Amino acid sequence: MNQILALPMEVRLVAAFVLGACVGSAANWAIYGLAWNPRPISPWSWPDRSAPRRRCRDRLPIVGWFGLRREAGLHGTCFWVRPMLVELLCGIGFVWLYWWEVGVMGLLPMGLAQVAVPELSTVLHLQFVAHAVLIALMLAASLIDVDEKIIPDEITVTGTLIGLLLAAAWPWSLLPCPTPVGVEFLSLASPNDWPVGLDGSPNTVSLCLGLACWLAWCVAIMPRSWYSRHGWWRAVRLSVARTVREPSTYRILRMALIGSLAIVLVWFQGGFGWRGLLSALVGVAAGGGLIWAVRIIGYATLRREAMGFGDVTLMAMMGAFLGWQPCLVIFFLAPFAGLAVGVLRLILFRDKEIPYGPFLCLAALLLIVQWNAVWNYTQDAFALGWLVPIVMLFCLAMMTAMLGLWRLILGLFRQHRA
Repeated sequence: MNQILALPMEVRLVAAFVLGACVGSAANWAIYGLAWNPRPISPWSWPDRSAPRRRCRDRLPIVGWFGLRREAGLHGTCFWVRPMLVELLCGIGFVWLYWWEVGVMGLLPMGLAQVAVPELSTVLHLQFVAHAVLIALMLAASLIDVDEKIIPDEITVTGTLIGLLLAAAWPWSLLPCPTPVGVEFLSLASPNDWPVGLDGSPNTVSLCLGLACWLAWCVAIMPRSWYSRHGWWRAVRLSVARTVREPSTYRILRMALIGSLAIVLVWFQGGFGWRGLLSALVGVAAGGGLIWAVRIIGYATLRREAMGFGDVTLMAMMGAFLGWQPCLVIFFLAPFAGLAVGVLRLILFRDKEIPYGPFLCLAALLLIVQWNAVWNYTQDAFALGWLVPIVMLFCLAMMTAMLGLWRLILGLFRQHRA
């Protein structure tokens, strides 16, 4: 780390641009390769037999797309513009993010940001790496959602595992949490002190909480179907039959077993690694569970799918990187952008279906870069501790009642018109 800090800031910013462009190239591969209808547009994908032979310089970020324009007859006239812009903007974005998080310490309060100590610089670099990985995953998920209105599990499930691994190995990669004596990472209990009962071995309560969050996520991503039109018993039988029949079920079960053993190992070691992992696990359960609850409430009251399950796994991934407190903020921020764009699309294109994943990602990005201001505004509410989940359950109950009332009003209005 000292060798990196010894380099001039200009050199580090150039390296950040190159890194961002390469990450944008990887995101382009995921956008076109992991889509429901994959297309060999990325220079790193396997091209069609009818495509011209690709050269090594075609794989260079940004500039390689100028050479790939020769494939316009296969993919469309301006097919290369968006992926080129993705890599260019990703490079510029990484430069700004590094300057903001490391150069000026923009995620920290002004007084603390002036304390330039080597340990703090290491923490800021870890946070930059974690946020860069999360932004790359969100970028790929958002553009696939825009194209096809789906979010592949290959992105969100893999991202969740990466977030949990980072939280356990380098808990300081989590968002910073300023304290009167310095800075800590955002934990499950922040802004309150970490309770002794949630420490590692021999506190079995904390182990049970971590395993419950992990296994709940594993069960949630299992393949299943639910058709209750012929009764609940038949719906259960069909759901179980599909779950048993799918090969991915057994891969998830192996992942659940290996992950449980890893959680137990980190619990035995305890310390900051366990605090980071448990905080991330609760973030996965809180983020995914919140969107899943909205999805269930929307279907139960409106008889239509309010959100796709990809939004559930996307929010769970954000929870692994950011924690449960930021997930609540993202949950309340995302609808503002979604509502504005939704109304505009309804007026211009008569399109009632909008992908919600990009708005969750936009809210998460805004939260990351403005974390200091967001935390100053919300930490008093999060200081309520266990009262926060109770308040959220009350809000979900109120949402259920309001949507039910809205459906009743619409039914009466339709009857009156008929």
